[in-house]
Amino acid sequence: MPRTRETVLEIDLKALTHNYRFLRSRLHSETKFLAVVKAFAYGSDSIRIAQRLEALGIDYLAVAYVAEGIALRDAGIKTPILVLHPQSVNFDIMIAHYLEPSLYAPRILKEFLEALKKHNQKDYPVHIKFNTGLNRLGFWENDVDFILDQVKGKNDVKIVSIFSHLAASEDLNEKGFTQSQIESFKKIASEVNQKLECSPIRHLLNTSGIINYPEAQFDMVRCGIGLYGFGNEAKIDKQLKPIATLKTIISQIHRIEPGETVGYNRAFTSQSYRVTATLPLGHADGIGRHYGNGKAFVKINGKIAPIIGNVCMDMLMIDITGIECKEGDEVIVFGQDPSAEKFASTANTISYELLTGISQRVKRIFME
Repeated sequence: MPRTRETVLEIDLKALTHNYRFLRSRLHSETKFLAVVKAFAYGSDSIRIAQRLEALGIDYLAVAYVAEGIALRDAGIKTPILVLHPQSVNFDIMIAHYLEPSLYAPRILKEFLEALKKHNQKDYPVHIKFNTGLNRLGFWENDVDFILDQVKGKNDVKIVSIFSHLAASEDLNEKGFTQSQIESFKKIASEVNQKLECSPIRHLLNTSGIINYPEAQFDMVRCGIGLYGFGNEAKIDKQLKPIATLKTIISQIHRIEPGETVGYNRAFTSQSYRVTATLPLGHADGIGRHYGNGKAFVKINGKIAPIIGNVCMDMLMIDITGIECKEGDEVIVFGQDPSAEKFASTANTISYELLTGISQRVKRIFME
């Protein structure tokens, strides 16, 4: 790629393909693969990511909310789409776009069944979410009879999958708890299969689950952050490729004297003669104030330059003393080095938050 002349987020679709094939290689050939593309595909571009995954033969896509699924349908995506957190106010439009809801509580189940009565549908696919320990969304184990009583004898609805979510699959210190979740899910699945007299798709594993608990892959896995280049484990991270690189440029260079200050609230005071640079990137773009005041750094011509002072809404300042560079030069915020995970860790946060927080005003460029 030519060196950038503005703030951009480069999305490497070849890296996405690599990550998908690497993760799939860790599964049985018959195991289905669901790709999570919520939150603009973890801050990249949900449509372009979904299009590439569909071309690769993905079995399912998942989004958090109905509007995200509609955007994919409007872009021509045909792959089944699971909506992980549907709201009843959107049921009619969800059905119109043939999006498949996760039903996670008695209220949401009853309201969806009521919505189906208004539509001429047969065997409409739904997914039942069970809570096995994350305590976020999901029916309890003892709700199986209630669920089956609600759907029994109805030909407008069909349970196509049951699933749960692991709470700490990346933390091997919590292996006992994770295994208890797996066993609980096995028990629920067995009861559902017995009483429903059919076998819905079973899925439990997220990215870290694929890596650490492949024996629990059941019929399908759900992968999010791994597709975007992060496995929550150093050994695996080396085999994945981050798909997103955030780049910007130097807008202006300043030479300041001892005692001079930089930025709002005079948060940085120079102790010596320094050279600073201003970048067209700020907290409105997703680089929050918590990265300022020397915590995070960027790279210019392979050299490290710390962020100094408070990050502004549209700009931030860095210390480039001793670095050979000029106005207009390219700056790497995160990508291969530093990675989004490393950059995020400087502010005691995680790659998920950093990636999904990159503003939609940042131009996306796609690398084939």
